[in-house]
Amino acid sequence: MSATNAVRTLRESDWGLRYQPEFFASVCPEPSWLDPSRPQLQAQPVRAGGRQAAWYIQLPSGQAAVLRQYRRGGLVARFLHDQYLWLGAERSRSWAEFAVMVYLAECGVAVPEPVAALWQRKGVYYRASLITQKIEAAQPLAQELLNSQIEPVARAIKQMHDAGVDHADLNALNILLDQQGRVWLIDFDRARRYARLSYNQRKRNLSRLQRSLLKLCGPSGGQWYQQLVLAYRSLLA
Repeated sequence: MSATNAVRTLRESDWGLRYQPEFFASVCPEPSWLDPSRPQLQAQPVRAGGRQAAWYIQLPSGQAAVLRQYRRGGLVARFLHDQYLWLGAERSRSWAEFAVMVYLAECGVAVPEPVAALWQRKGVYYRASLITQKIEAAQPLAQELLNSQIEPVARAIKQMHDAGVDHADLNALNILLDQQGRVWLIDFDRARRYARLSYNQRKRNLSRLQRSLLKLCGPSGGQWYQQLVLAYRSLLA
């Protein structure tokens, strides 16, 4: 992970782009670099999840990445499916997530490297996009539950919590396992950083994961979660 001071920012009156230059070789990125229709990106849709708004792409550096355009869920998506109320650049969904991921990577938490984050404003609303590193040959915890080691997952979650980050949607699809057995945490949209996480904040994250495991994996997910809690608590001792 590059140092925070290596992150660069480009900004005009109606858009802002924050990025890590190492991923763009000698190219200076612009908003069109976060448009999946750009031929150079060789964008291929991500079939699972992403609200049909995520693509695998190729960066100028030759590295594989994931481009995601922010989409709303629920009833409001019918009216403002990709628009959010403008509250300032630093509070845009993309820049906020980018900042949390840079911070976590610097803390040694295994997260995909954030590559670039864009907001584009029109009036009182804005749209946003984010590019992150692609974790090759990684599978969600929900698909690898029976083959997974519990302690590394507990350790990764605790490491995130010890860094003071409250994950807004810690579920069995947002924990990835690669072929080396390394645990990766993804999707930090709406995550928040605190000086210290409370017991209730940690518990809320874990309870969200429990509901996800029960929904996606059934009774075996519930049993696996009980072992996870024991492993997590042992790390606190």
